[in-house]
Amino acid sequence: MTAKAALARADEERLRALAAFDEEARGRLAGGSLSHGVTGERREIAGCDEVGRGALAGPALVACVRFDVAPLVIETPLGAAAHPALECLCGIDDSKRLSPRERERLFLPIGRLARFGMGVATAEEIDRVGIVWALTLATRRAVADLGRPVDLLVLDLGLTLSSIGGPREMSFPKGDQRSLSIAAASIVAKVTRDRMMGDLEARFPGYGFEKNKGYGTPGHLAALRHLGPSPVHRQSFRVA
Repeated sequence: MTAKAALARADEERLRALAAFDEEARGRLAGGSLSHGVTGERREIAGCDEVGRGALAGPALVACVRFDVAPLVIETPLGAAAHPALECLCGIDDSKRLSPRERERLFLPIGRLARFGMGVATAEEIDRVGIVWALTLATRRAVADLGRPVDLLVLDLGLTLSSIGGPREMSFPKGDQRSLSIAAASIVAKVTRDRMMGDLEARFPGYGFEKNKGYGTPGHLAALRHLGPSPVHRQSFRVA
């Protein structure tokens, strides 16, 4: 097997494992009733992840992704495999472990195969209520923006919906490296926020938002000392 073929095989296996994680989570819903309820209706699962938690400027975003493909894993003569429709997502991973080019490549097929909602918490809102509560509000907005019913919400550890009467929640450490839905949400959130920071660069030049995305890089900190904070900087975030 060539190195290229081995890499492709590894990507296929990773895709299967991510999809299988979501199907297993679906199966644990309602005490292990598998992926369907007593009426035979399929239980819907969506994943959430955030970006921008630690940035000094710009909004924090939460994306909520629900795949329309069902089931995510099928049985083949060679064993379990990801649904063929998901093949275009080979290489999917936690957005932080992908290059900007890889994230952009995956963004479009995610949009074709899934529905997603976005929730935004502005810098002003983060200053007013704190980053933890702001992310909870952004999570609620993302789920509402999805516009489709969800039975189970899988989230990267640290996020929560915290609402009575909402879908059941399951949080996982490094969820964006374990769940297909959370990994997809991490990519959708990252690509969307990066584009927003590019727009903010045009409105507030000099801070390097296009490159630093609002995070505290040496160049960004130097610009803050020289220019002072912009209207989209988080005043509650202390800078040494």
